[in-house]
Formats: sequence, structure tokens, C-alpha cells
Amino acid sequence: MKTWMLLLVPMVALAAQPAPVEQLFNAKLTPAQRANACFALRGSSEPDVIRAMSRALEDPTLMACASENLRIAKAIDPLREALSSPTFEVRAAAARELGSFQSLDLLDVLSQTAQDKNLLVATNALGALCQYEDPAVIPYLQALAKKGGMIADMALDRLSRVDSGIALQVARGLLASSQVPDKLYAMRVIGASGDSHDLPALREIAEAPQENLVQRERGFGFMPPINLSRAAQSAISAIESRSADRQ
Repeated sequence: MKTWMLLLVPMVALAAQPAPVEQLFNAKLTPAQRANACFALRGSSEPDVIRAMSRALEDPTLMACASENLRIAKAIDPLREALSSPTFEVRAAAARELGSFQSLDLLDVLSQTAQDKNLLVATNALGALCQYEDPAVIPYLQALAKKGGMIADMALDRLSRVDSGIALQVARGLLASSQVPDKLYAMRVIGASGDSHDLPALREIAEAPQENLVQRERGFGFMPPINLSRAAQSAISAIESRSADRQ
């Protein structure tokens, strides 16, 4: 009898412990305990777990775990809905995870999110688009690249890897941008894929006064001065080298 009682006590205690879903939002538990409860639910696609993970996205302690859990559970809809969260960290996390699905149905919303005012959200959404291997992503990258700016430059870089011809068209348009980095990315693409028709515009940049070709403020922190004249000359050399090889 005593032996049975000894076995029964820990079983009763175990049964008395709240389920992992209940532990997620238990304010009496430490952040580590709540995070452990989240990890314990990884792989579950039960409706109550999905609802709990959607709620947990708004909790800074659980957000990273919850967003990954939703991805693993293939819970696309809650992640899509999270793109409308007022919290930029939640939007960024959701965008990052959605890219792994490479769903064509998500191209529109990810493209819109790539234009988010918050740079972290926008870069994560663009990173999601860059995960796509389907050619259907090309028009979205093209539209973003045409806009100019940091996200556009990143989109142009990706576009040059998936469709160099379209990237070249966009790059030629960006040479007229007032932003130095736009011109720099454009010349990289033109240098890699352009032809003799691009040489006059490149020579014009290469011969411009040096003091007008430096931009010191861009993106995060400090960036070194950018010499567009040197970049233009590099693009010219690359095009001329290809032309010589064909002769």
C-alpha cells in the first residue's frame, strides 16, 4: 500500500501542473519558464496552440519562439495577420517567417510590407521575397527596385541574380537618381550586364567633378565616402573588356 502511495503522489503533482499553453501567459512564471513552455509546444498545429502562438507574438518574451512555432506548424494565416500589427517587431518577425513558404499568394502582401516605414520590417519583407525561386517574384522585385532608396537597391541586387536583363533596364533608369547609392548599385549592374550603349552615360559620371560625387549619410551609422567617378570607370572597363573579348 505504501509503495502505491509513493507512486501516486508524484503522478498527482504532475497532473496538477498547468499545461504548456496555460503556462505561456502565467505571470507567476519567470520569462525562462514561459519560454520553455513555448518550446514545448513546437510542432503542434492544434487550434488552441495556434491561437496561443498568435497571441504570444505580441509578447516580447515569446515573440521569436511563437513566430517560429507558427512557421513550423505552417500557420500562414496568423503570420499574415501579424503583418498588420502595430508593433514593428511583430511585423518584422512575421515577414521573416512568411518568406520560407514561398507562397505565390503572399507576394502582394510581402511586397507591400517591403515598403513599410520601419526599416527592419521592410528589410525582413524584402528578405522574404529574396527567398522565392519562382519567376513570379520578378515583377515585384522590379517594382521595388524602381523606387530608389535602400530597399530598392537591395531589390535590384537580388533582381540582377534572377533576371539580369530586367535588372539592367531598371539600373539604366536609376542612373538619373539623385541618390548616390542608387547610382552605385545601378553601375554595378550595368558594369556586369551593360553594353556599349551605356558608355556615354557612364563617361559623363566618370568625368563629373569629384566634390559632387560623395555622399556621407546613408543607412545605419557612418558610411565612408562613395566615389562614383571611380565606380563609373570600373563599369566602363568591364563593358570594354567584354567587347574586346567578343572581337
